[in-house]
Amino acid sequence: QVQLVESGGGTVQAGTSLKLSCALSGLSFENLHMAWFRQAPGKGRDFVSSIARSGSTIYAESGKDRFTISRDNTKHTLYLQMNNLKPEETAVYYCAATTAWPPVGYEYWGQGTPVTVSS
Repeated sequence: QVQLVESGGGTVQAGTSLKLSCALSGLSFENLHMAWFRQAPGKGRDFVSSIARSGSTIYAESGKDRFTISRDNTKHTLYLQMNNLKPEETAVYYCAATTAWPPVGYEYWGQGTPVTVSS
């Protein structure tokens, strides 16, 4: 059974940092391409960042200079370091995994971890 479990969300003040984690089980982590998405209240799910199994990364423009995606294949864990958070980045953050590159969709999703950024 494939499981993606996010953690690290919470309530923080604007301008501070947060690091999200996503632990995967049931699949070979090192063979997967991983990503973070987020869904703000009342809005659709948006792409945040991705990291290929090669380690190459892509960022949405909004987080390009403030977010860092990384992976630890030995721990089967994906990370998202978010700095200088903004209130508009309040959302549920999801990790996702796919075997295809470039991804046409992500087959596996976590349940999400909520992040609230207060002004």
